[in-house]
Amino acid sequence: MPQITVDCSPGARSALDRRKFALALHHLVVDTVETRLEACKTRFRPAEETVVGDGGTDAPLVHVGIALLPGRSEEVKARLSQAVVDLLLEHLATAGGAPPHVSAEIRDLEPSYRKR
Repeated sequence: MPQITVDCSPGARSALDRRKFALALHHLVVDTVETRLEACKTRFRPAEETVVGDGGTDAPLVHVGIALLPGRSEEVKARLSQAVVDLLLEHLATAGGAPPHVSAEIRDLEPSYRKR
């Protein structure tokens, strides 16, 4: 915990320094939801085909999903999701081209979650 998944379009993968972003994201999560840094785990998944709107742009598209142990308030989750969007925009700002499409979702892990 936290389980972090980042889905990236081809344009986002070339525009985003994934390791640098993940390390910054881990610190952001620790500061926002009071977890341990060593508990943060991030996986990047390529989204090979993406279409936004009328399909007229190949703008970078990134979605970050963060699953946490239950107990955080909706306000904390909302604050974290906005901070993740802001962090993504900072990391994609140097890419140039079409403006990126970014989103974040914070959810609770299911009661069946186990780790070792």
